[in-house]
Amino acid sequence: MGKLVREIQVACKLGGANPEFNARLSAAIAVAKKQSVTRDTIDRALAKGSGTGPDAVQYHTVVFEGFTPHRVPVMVDCLTDNNNRTASEIKMLFKTGNLGTPGSVAWMFDHVGLIEAHHPDKALDLETSALEADADNVEPMELDDEEGSHHIGARFFCEKTKLDTVTKALKASGWVITLSELGHHAKEFPELGEAERDEVTRFLQALDENADVHRVYAAMK
Repeated sequence: MGKLVREIQVACKLGGANPEFNARLSAAIAVAKKQSVTRDTIDRALAKGSGTGPDAVQYHTVVFEGFTPHRVPVMVDCLTDNNNRTASEIKMLFKTGNLGTPGSVAWMFDHVGLIEAHHPDKALDLETSALEADADNVEPMELDDEEGSHHIGARFFCEKTKLDTVTKALKASGWVITLSELGHHAKEFPELGEAERDEVTRFLQALDENADVHRVYAAMK
């Protein structure tokens, strides 16, 4: 629940406390409600993020770059109130067991607007939906069993400056937005065998389990 609350706080700080005009915040609140985060907890997160609560917090975004096992590039976005603590923990995760290595990989990714959504019409053509919303690219996205049986999922990519307008266009077309934010999209994806993929996945999961890690972007399909 901690990461859901923190996302609400950061989205509120970046785009304002009104979800009607803040697509990222709207998506964050929707996901939090689905995960049974209480209304009171959401309201406290909004107060903290907007600086109006008694215990307002200041989170900073810190990005770490490197390689997973088998040299898969990875970008790690963190939200933290203590840069030194987070840097130490992430560097230790990269060093543990010599599994990963720090390194400059940002040039291997595009910095884009990223929107994840699902739609009740499973017959929709994703390319057409992307074109109509002015997104640059789209890829299918697996949903959990409950949603997947009734909806089609997709991940849309767009220019950073178009994130809000593309999100609103998709929402107007009946897409349920679960994520709307700036992110990283790999330009190329190394080939991996099954055993290699399993090892990379375990490393990425270890990163994601860190409390300060917000998003992990790896060049792995």
